[in-house]
Amino acid sequence: MTSRSVTILGSTGSIGTQAVEVIDDHPGLFSVRAVAAGGADLVQLARQAVHLGAKQVAVAREGRHVLEELREALEHAARAAGRTAYRPEVLTGPDAATAVAGNGAEVVLNGITGSIGLRPTLAALAAGSTLALANKESLIVGGPLVTAAAAPGQIVPVDSEHSAIAQCLRGGRREELRRLVVTASGGPFRGMTREQLMDVTPGQALAHPTWDMGPVVTTNSATLVNKGLEVIEAHLLFEVPFDDIEVVVHPQSVVHSMVEFVDGSTLVQASPPTMHIPIALGLSWPGRLVDVAAPCDWTTAATWEFFPLDHDAFPAVRLAERVGRAGGTFPAVYNAANEECVEAFHAGRLRLPEVVDVVARVVEDHAAGNGSAAPGVDLSVDQVLAADAWARRAASSRIGGTAPPRQAHP
Repeated sequence: MTSRSVTILGSTGSIGTQAVEVIDDHPGLFSVRAVAAGGADLVQLARQAVHLGAKQVAVAREGRHVLEELREALEHAARAAGRTAYRPEVLTGPDAATAVAGNGAEVVLNGITGSIGLRPTLAALAAGSTLALANKESLIVGGPLVTAAAAPGQIVPVDSEHSAIAQCLRGGRREELRRLVVTASGGPFRGMTREQLMDVTPGQALAHPTWDMGPVVTTNSATLVNKGLEVIEAHLLFEVPFDDIEVVVHPQSVVHSMVEFVDGSTLVQASPPTMHIPIALGLSWPGRLVDVAAPCDWTTAATWEFFPLDHDAFPAVRLAERVGRAGGTFPAVYNAANEECVEAFHAGRLRLPEVVDVVARVVEDHAAGNGSAAPGVDLSVDQVLAADAWARRAASSRIGGTAPPRQAHP
């Protein structure tokens, strides 16, 4: 593989830092054109920029003091590394990540968390870059906006489940596909009832048994909202009807997803739980890098278990299927309301099952016409962001009154 230029969005987060590790482990194969982050840790961002020799450095925070702090951090990191001549272009503000996403790098890894990744996703696609997509929210809330902007094969999924599906789909023709089977670890509360979930703490929710992820994604894994988002993502990425996508619980997190074909065979992608493999594939697709992670040890006895999902205790997946079928701005509402509820849960203002309760109520309000439910074919970025903002306000007003919602029918 010849060297590829890469832009890393969300470089100081979980996906971004692991991407840097993959790049470091494969010298000469990648040159980093830009790094971008929210700006909570300017020192780490500066060290990354200097280490990688990035030509552009972007932070979402804005203000003169932010620019000065970042430049100071870059100068200090450059001196410490003996690279005093290092002078990258520095960008700050809410549009900074979008600007560097459109810089024309061969690969843009979008590791931003949340719907704020939508504009950078569209900018990368417009620039003709391969989009290594870890920011599932931008595809989910953008829906037809994103799929219409992407050329065939331009989006390479980085979520472990969708990376697994993409790999398995190489084993058959599209017309031979019967269904997708998306695996879920079950999170830290697998087997618990709704009543038991009422007493869990934020600390317990962040103690995922198999994956090391950021706080929002880890909490979403505990509620199974993350799996609901992944079902919508699979529908959009692979153009498979919701009726042909199934979720199964697999606690060991070794089988990352499966594809069933019409002859009864099922192809499985398996590896120990690490994000290095899907990140590396996102950077090198369609090729593979050498020795990204240790494979399964077939000389050691192991048991892989699979269980049906308990939809009563974890109703987030069925709610996601409903909003995915509704399309338009419903997925944006589902995602935004959830982000507000996750924050409230960690602040002690919601119990864990009430997160999805409130999201369902906001979806119900949206279906009643209180939001801006634009048909999918008419979606614009402004409509998506307006629905996002409306859902956040609606969720905030609902938090505190958390009786179980009526069934939502978008």
